[in-house]
Amino acid sequence: MQPYYFYRVNNWGHILNLLHKSLYAEEMVCAMSSELFHIPKTKNLKGNREMHNHLVPASYHRVTAVGSSQRLVNGEQQQSIVETLVACIKNAENQDKKVSEGLITMEENASPEFKTFIKVIIKWQEQAESYLKQAKESLRTMGVSVPAESDQQNGDDNFY
Repeated sequence: MQPYYFYRVNNWGHILNLLHKSLYAEEMVCAMSSELFHIPKTKNLKGNREMHNHLVPASYHRVTAVGSSQRLVNGEQQQSIVETLVACIKNAENQDKKVSEGLITMEENASPEFKTFIKVIIKWQEQAESYLKQAKESLRTMGVSVPAESDQQNGDDNFY
C-alpha cells in the first residue's frame, strides 16, 4: 500500500456512506430472514440456518468495516485501520457468496406464499453486495490496494 499521506487527502466520507448503505441492506436481510424462524411454516426452511452461518460473519465484517471507515473520517491515520477496512470488505464479500447460495436454496424450498418475501430478501442482499463492491472500487480509486477476486483461494478465506 502507498503511504497514508496519499489517502489522507481523499474523502473517506464517501467510503463510509457506501458502507453504511451496505450495512443497512444487511440489516434488512438479517431482520427478514430471522423472522422466518418465528413463522411456523418457515421455521425449518431449508437453507435458512445454513445461510445464517455465513450471514452472521458477513454482518460482523460489515460492522467492522463501517467502524474502521468512521475512524478514518474522524482523522485517525494508522495504516492498520486501512488494512482492517480492506480485510473486512474482502471477508464480507467471501461470506456474501454463501449467503446468496443459501437464499437461493430458501427460495427453491419455500412454499408459494413465501417466495415473494424471500425474493425481497434476495434483493436486499444484492443491494448489500452492490454497495460493498462500490466501496471496494472507491478504495481502489483512492489508491488503496485491494486484493482481486483471483487472489482468493476459496470463499472461506479470512484476510485479517
